[in-house]
Amino acid sequence: MSLWPAELSSPAAAGSLLLCAAQLAVGYALGSRLGRGASSPDRWTLVWLCYDALVHFTLEGPFVYLSLVGSVADSDGVIASLWKEYGKADARWLHSDPTIVSLEMLTVVLDGLLALLLIYAILKEKYYRHFIQITLCVCELYGGWMTFCPDWLIGSPNLNTSNWLYLWFYLVFFNGVWVLIPVLLLWQSWIGLRKMHQKEMKPGKKFR
Repeated sequence: MSLWPAELSSPAAAGSLLLCAAQLAVGYALGSRLGRGASSPDRWTLVWLCYDALVHFTLEGPFVYLSLVGSVADSDGVIASLWKEYGKADARWLHSDPTIVSLEMLTVVLDGLLALLLIYAILKEKYYRHFIQITLCVCELYGGWMTFCPDWLIGSPNLNTSNWLYLWFYLVFFNGVWVLIPVLLLWQSWIGLRKMHQKEMKPGKKFR
C-alpha cells in the first residue's frame, strides 16, 4: 500500500506542481538577489513580487492567449497541460469563460506591470511605493473575489470540491495565497504610511 496520494501520482498533477515549485524557486532567487541590503520585510516582499510577476506573465499570460485563439481544452503543450490540470478543479478555465478571461487579461497587464513597478519603487525607495503597493493588493483581492463570487452565486457548478487535492490544494491553497499575502502587504503599507505621517507631524501635535 502506497503512502503517496493517488491524485499526485498522475504525470499531469506532478508536472504541474513541479512547474509551480520551479517558479517559486526562481522568484525566491531573484527576490533574494535584488533584496540584498534591504530590510527583511522588504526582501520577502521582493521575493513575493518576483514570483507574482512570473506567475502573471508566464502562466496567466499564456492562458489568456490560449483562451483568445481557442480554449485550453483544445490546446496542447506544457502550459496547456498545467491549466487542464487546474481545470479539473474549476472547469471555467478549460472553456474560455468570459468572466475568467476578462479578469486574467486585466491581471496579466495591470497586476504584472504593477508588480514590476513596485519592485523598482522598493529598490529605489520611491515616494510612491505604498501607493503602488496598495493599488496592486486591491487589484489582486478584487480579482480573487470576482473569480469565485459569480460562480458561488449560482451554486458553484464549475467547482469540483469532491476531491481533496482539487479543493484544498488547487482552489483553497493556490488562490488563498493571493488573498493572504496582499492583506499582509496592505497592513505593511498601513504601518509604513502611519510612520511617515508621524515623522511629518509638528512636534507636540497629537497624533490620531
